[in-house]
Amino acid sequence: MLIKTYGSAVYGVEAITISVEVDVNNQGKHYFIVGLPDNAIKESLQRVESAIKSNQYYMPRTKLVVNLAPADIKKTGTAFDLPIAIGTLAATNQINEPDKISDYIIMGELGLDGIVKPIKGALPIAIQAEKDGFKGIILPAANAREAAMVDNLKVFGVSHLKEVIEFFDKEHSLRPTTINTREEFLHAQSTYEIDFAEVKGQHNIKRALEIAAAGGHNAILIGPPGAGKTMLAKRLPTILPPLTLEEALETTKIHSVAGKLPEHSTLVSRRPFRSPHHTISDVALVGGGGNPQPGEISLAHNGVLFLDELPEFKRTVLEVMRQPMEERKVTISRAKIALDFPASFMLIASMNPCPCGFFNHPDKECSCPPGTVQKYLNKVSGPLLDRIDLHVEVTPVVFDELSSQEKFENSETIRVRVIKAREIQAKRYSNCPAVYANAQMSNKMLKEICLIDQTGQSLLKKAMEKLNLSARAYDRILKVSRTIADLSGSADIEAEHLAEAIQYRSLDREGWAG
Repeated sequence: MLIKTYGSAVYGVEAITISVEVDVNNQGKHYFIVGLPDNAIKESLQRVESAIKSNQYYMPRTKLVVNLAPADIKKTGTAFDLPIAIGTLAATNQINEPDKISDYIIMGELGLDGIVKPIKGALPIAIQAEKDGFKGIILPAANAREAAMVDNLKVFGVSHLKEVIEFFDKEHSLRPTTINTREEFLHAQSTYEIDFAEVKGQHNIKRALEIAAAGGHNAILIGPPGAGKTMLAKRLPTILPPLTLEEALETTKIHSVAGKLPEHSTLVSRRPFRSPHHTISDVALVGGGGNPQPGEISLAHNGVLFLDELPEFKRTVLEVMRQPMEERKVTISRAKIALDFPASFMLIASMNPCPCGFFNHPDKECSCPPGTVQKYLNKVSGPLLDRIDLHVEVTPVVFDELSSQEKFENSETIRVRVIKAREIQAKRYSNCPAVYANAQMSNKMLKEICLIDQTGQSLLKKAMEKLNLSARAYDRILKVSRTIADLSGSADIEAEHLAEAIQYRSLDREGWAG
């Protein structure tokens, strides 16, 4: 008897519906799975057989063929265990109403005792199921809340194979999982455990990060050990504008595909903050692998990627990041497939000015031999530094500031100013698709939007000649000055805005050559 069940395969951050055809006949005694399955799927029949037998059902001893269609697309993972098991039971007449099965997408990994284990990519699978007109989706209980964010789709969370069998036999009715997506999203998006008010002093650094947040600019913090670079960077998400529902959905899809969502979670409600260790590989950073998975730059989509001790990262790792930083996506190409992963992130990096950490320190003397500072800085390529808008010097906090009882500005107050500046930009770029902040301006837009007067032209010319800035650095200064003007509520870029933007090019200035 031939039975069709339906599952889903995730490619990139999208899903494709897969028809799981199960045929049981008396013309042999072997089990076959066809349709380009990987080893995890080929092994599924052993798990399915144990799960079926342990629950007092029988596994056929005749020929059993499982076809995963379309058969020319490679399928991976263990999530096809449950649809194969249900198809096998229906094909051997152990389910009373097999016609009902085709109304649902069924996904889940099976334990040998029939326990249904969590899967990856529940959200994109549910979105595709709703698009394809399925009545509902049956998946592990741990993924039910994640999938329930999709409207007009019944989501049934199950924890055991028997629950699914009894559901189709009408012996047991499953209750659909329902959540108020908007209410849960709004409740969780503004709660942070850390705050800028906890940072003593460092007013100039806070100002630089406020500018970075307001315009979506990349920034690098340069300073001695213990100056507060990491502490400041970790608090950047607390002043960024809250995620919109559309951004949250897109971010959640990426984390779902990567298996990074906690169990029983719903939307990612706060902007991601990813901080990979400097030993990370190229593939782990940008994504890839045999079955391409999103890397750290995609997991930081709509949020912050923090690279601590930037020169300690392998040069090849940093260089592969250059193109995604410009295009805000990364394309992973294989022989038979090319996948796009979103990668619109803010890069925040930190580094010591030299190996010993005390070059340009106001009190301590640098112990590095001549030429060492330049060699250390050269670990970070010029093209990568050009893509970083703000170079910010972080100086040590003095004792008086550390011991001060003064109350400093909190994240919420700064966030209000950032949101106001972003609203100005949203209105400015309302007719420009995929452009939401000043940092995303194209060269054409730059010439139209970042107009400066004669005084500003003269100031910028002197800075370009003295600092020997590249054309890309010129563009960055204009974008940053536009953001500073937005924060001050100015319609035009004034000379003072340009002057502040120019001072954020520390690594271009003389005196950093060692």
